[in-house]
Amino acid sequence: MKETLEQIRREALSALEHAQNAQELDALRVKYLGKKGELTAVLKQMGKLSAEERPVMGQLANEVRAALEGALDTRSKELEAKALEDRLKAEALDITVPGKAVKRGHRHPMYIALDEIKDIFIGMGFTVLDGPEVELAELNFDRLNAEEGHPSRDWSDTFYFDEDSRVMLRSQTSPMQVRAMDTMELPIRIIAPGRVYRKDEVDATHSPMFHQVEGMVIDKGVTMADLKGTLNTVVEQLYGKGTKTRFRPHHFPFTEPSCEMDVQCHKCGGVGCPTCKGEGWIELLGAGMIHPRVLEMSGIDPNVYSGWAFGIGLERTAMRRFKIADLRLIFENDVRFLEQF
Repeated sequence: MKETLEQIRREALSALEHAQNAQELDALRVKYLGKKGELTAVLKQMGKLSAEERPVMGQLANEVRAALEGALDTRSKELEAKALEDRLKAEALDITVPGKAVKRGHRHPMYIALDEIKDIFIGMGFTVLDGPEVELAELNFDRLNAEEGHPSRDWSDTFYFDEDSRVMLRSQTSPMQVRAMDTMELPIRIIAPGRVYRKDEVDATHSPMFHQVEGMVIDKGVTMADLKGTLNTVVEQLYGKGTKTRFRPHHFPFTEPSCEMDVQCHKCGGVGCPTCKGEGWIELLGAGMIHPRVLEMSGIDPNVYSGWAFGIGLERTAMRRFKIADLRLIFENDVRFLEQF
């Protein structure tokens, strides 16, 4: 029995030392120390020994068991350490390898046009204002001389929040002109860009949500000639010297006299095409001299001060600036279109 125990010790220790993974180690544990293992089988024969041999063999058997359990624990820790090291090597990152190139974005064509407009007017001494998109009808209509019954106040044209038609999505950024007259010292030179909302059907030049830039000047001795000169200067800086424009008489409740300014169609050069609806011109903005009643409602004496105002569609400005044929392209976020700018 002594020789058997020693043989088990030698073979088991050798096998444990050469075990390559946890599965092999567990198989050896079962082989030698399990309920049906070789060491267990030897111990079951202890009853056949004499009383003198039994203590000696029992002590030897315990020593073998302790040796095997110690070797098993040691090898288990070695294999765990090796597995961790192999995992770290496999998951290691080479920080010297060049990274993936990040594709850099760019500004939207509409905001390129907006920034150009801002730069032009700031260079003329104007201040840029921002205001709320949810507005009171008092500021959007009443204070701009658009009385009850005016077509622009109809539910078919304007997005209202209440049945009394007093709270609305602004249909123009003109309320910022009223806020400026109420809060700023004279003289006033401001522009107010922002989103506006009207119940327009979507087509090549219209959208229910679009962007507008309002401008206003109030000072002593301001005339219609100042308005035309300023707007022509802005258009030439945007579209290039020699850009053809025309001013047409029009009616707006908050300006008198009023006009609309058109630029020659960039698509057909004035011949007529679907973009300009066959007219050869594209409406760019509405403008005029501020109505004396609008000035009076803000406490400004129209006998001393005069002023002009305009409202320009930003999308149409971008269309003319970048020769875009259809306004819908600006809102569709088609990368193939946007990458051209």
